[in-house]
Amino acid sequence: MALTPPFVTSEEFKTWLGRPLTPAEDAALPGLLAEASQAILDADRRGILADLTTPTGTVVRVTRRMVKRALPGSGTPGPPVTQDSATWGPFNQARTYANPGGDVYLAKQDKVDLGFLRQRAGGVDMWAGAYQVP
Repeated sequence: MALTPPFVTSEEFKTWLGRPLTPAEDAALPGLLAEASQAILDADRRGILADLTTPTGTVVRVTRRMVKRALPGSGTPGPPVTQDSATWGPFNQARTYANPGGDVYLAKQDKVDLGFLRQRAGGVDMWAGAYQVP
């Protein structure tokens, strides 16, 4: 039997997060956990997770990180700001947001942790069958 989403329950996530969720976040949490878990399964094109019946610590950790990125920061009225710049004479302000759409996505480090970006080496014999002795 293969892994089935979600890999983390809502209660486990709330305990791990360490802060209370807003009512909107609490309502969206089960869907985000299921979406993150399914995204991990969809990204596993080589079948690395195919033999697992229960999620490993790495799978759980990546699922939590994906959902945390999709939630806004605690107490902020919007997505977290990663860069803020202000110039007050002629009044200019610029902000860069971490995840403005609140999307659930696998970051490059998540893919590395799960083993999805491992390199493989192989070879092809270009002369196979070219020198047949009668």
